[in-house]
Amino acid sequence: MATPPPPPLAPAGTGGARDVPGSSERGGERMNLSRTTEAGPNKTKPGSRPSMESLQEEPENLAWRTYMERRSSLREFLNSSLSPHLLKRHHARLELLKKCSYYIEILPKHLAPGDQNPLTLPNTMFQLIDPRKFQRMKKVGTAQTQIQLLLLSDLLEQLELGRAKLARLLESHDTLPFLARWEAVEQRVADLTATMDSFLTMMVPGRLHVKHRLVADVGAAKIPHIRLMLSTKMPVVFDRQASVAHDSWASLRWFATVQPAGLERFELRFRLLEPRSPQERSQGGAIPVAACSLEVRDLLPDRAYKFTVKRAESYTLVYEPWRDSLTLRTRPGLDREPRAPEGRPSPAEA
Repeated sequence: MATPPPPPLAPAGTGGARDVPGSSERGGERMNLSRTTEAGPNKTKPGSRPSMESLQEEPENLAWRTYMERRSSLREFLNSSLSPHLLKRHHARLELLKKCSYYIEILPKHLAPGDQNPLTLPNTMFQLIDPRKFQRMKKVGTAQTQIQLLLLSDLLEQLELGRAKLARLLESHDTLPFLARWEAVEQRVADLTATMDSFLTMMVPGRLHVKHRLVADVGAAKIPHIRLMLSTKMPVVFDRQASVAHDSWASLRWFATVQPAGLERFELRFRLLEPRSPQERSQGGAIPVAACSLEVRDLLPDRAYKFTVKRAESYTLVYEPWRDSLTLRTRPGLDREPRAPEGRPSPAEA
């Protein structure tokens, strides 16, 4: 029997290959689809325009970055230039200034032309100054010192309130309101910086403003030019550890915050609290002292006394708002009747 001939081959270029599984054309179609699926609809190809979502995200990211930068700069300002520790130190310095003593200091402005003498001493200056005009200048110095202390208190209060407002702004985490008010925040920071500069400048007593000539016309060819300055001396305070009271006397010690270069004179005052008779009202007085310690004698036992100390009066003193005080109670009086030794009767029993 004859074998049947094989089927004829399909000619090249015909569509017979489309029926063969795994042909190259089908594989190419599936690869292209898979690449399209991997790219995804949200992926942006290089050179193509960004989508609407990316355009909306960029301003939000920029606003957030600006918010964080400005918030960080504000926090740095509050923690450095206006920190609570710094304000506390300024408050302590202001309280110290309120306890200081203020004096007029007379300084020569410059030497007259051709004058070969040394700088004129302040004692010589006082001989040339009109006493009535100088007393008037002391009143001006008192008023200027009082105003300066009041202004310092007001400036410090402004700094504390301004810091509190900015700190409350940091407590809020709303981005848009914070950015909307940033111009006002910058202005407030600038105002607080200027206030701090004024506060630091005013902490140092300055020059007295002289409207009239203080040096009398003495007919001299060379009248010295002078300037008046306000100077401070630190307060005098009791040494509360070393100051003690005994039965009929008290030992008192005091010191200045900054020890003076030369020897100073002080005035100690004391008085009996709650006197019980007219004679006891005389228990007190003022004692000039040229040292930093004193023993006060002839006090009543078991009684309370109030002591105050200050610098002695000076011709140049213009303002002394505070003086330290100390209350001590003497010990009960000892039994002055002689006691008999143990085992023997006392004189009263005999």
